[in-house]
Amino acid sequence: MELQDIRSLTLAELTQIFVQLGQPAYRAKQVFSWLQKSGVQQFEEMTNLSKTLRQTLAQRYYIANAEIAQRLLSKLDSTRKYLFCMADGELVESVLMDYHHGRSVCISTQVGCRMNCAFCATGRSGFSRNLTAGEMLAQVQAAQRDGGVRISNIVLMGMGEPLDNYQNVLRFLKLVSDPNGMNIGMRHISLSTCGLVEQIYALAQEKLQLTLSVSLHAPNDEIRRKTMPVSRKFSMEELLKACRYYAEETGRRISYEYAMIQGVNDDDACAQELAGRLGGTLCHVNLIPVNSVAGAGYKKSSVERQNAFIQILERHGITATVRRTLGSDINASCGQLRRRKQEEVSHHV
Repeated sequence: MELQDIRSLTLAELTQIFVQLGQPAYRAKQVFSWLQKSGVQQFEEMTNLSKTLRQTLAQRYYIANAEIAQRLLSKLDSTRKYLFCMADGELVESVLMDYHHGRSVCISTQVGCRMNCAFCATGRSGFSRNLTAGEMLAQVQAAQRDGGVRISNIVLMGMGEPLDNYQNVLRFLKLVSDPNGMNIGMRHISLSTCGLVEQIYALAQEKLQLTLSVSLHAPNDEIRRKTMPVSRKFSMEELLKACRYYAEETGRRISYEYAMIQGVNDDDACAQELAGRLGGTLCHVNLIPVNSVAGAGYKKSSVERQNAFIQILERHGITATVRRTLGSDINASCGQLRRRKQEEVSHHV
């Protein structure tokens, strides 16, 4: 019998299971608390359950864990980058960051990615599989445990496209915000997408109050198609229409991610065109100095160019900032550590 990931189960699902096992319903709440709030890694840690019950659970379920395969500590700030190993040996990355508003963890939602954005290291290492909700939770709990801190904010912007793993991500969001678990409110969670239009409409209907971050990276389809293959399926007009719908349904401001690439999308004309597209909408533009990814050949824009871009947007009433760079000495953007590990393995085969 194939074991099921018990950390991915909701309290209602656990309650049904324990009733079927002839156990009192309160046992489900105990186990849920162990899994979600305490973040236990094995059934033996559930000390208020009988040994027989723990053995029964172990015969039917496994607890999704994230084992630290590698940890990098920034010498510039308190950023920690993790390469986590899943139960099947697959590797994913997470980053623990310290902000003035609390500690944030950026987690992965897939092993690799199918989107193949040109400036992203993750897509260059291929796609293996989706992560379960339990494996996403395990990353948060492992970072919290290793850092000895309380995680207050979560960013789904690590390896993978969250909306390409829609059902597991939705389950994760409901689990991590459960008052009986980690109880991290939706307003403290940000989800990044390259722009899967159908899923944006579906997410809007959930009215979860999280922050939706859309990787735009261009003011028009011509430039966007050079770097983001997803734009061949969904035009910018279709994407922005879905984003406006999301903002209207949820009342939440959209954050547009814009990687500044020297000589590609960073001139005044691009800023003017972007302002024309986003004007009058509930939004914020987050400019990102593009990371140097081997084989991509892209260079980050100068600080002067970034400032000029911001000034043009602000003249059109659009707020814009440059993302604060954390852990730059440890390549804290996701995908690079896993890819390096894959290359090391292939060189030794």
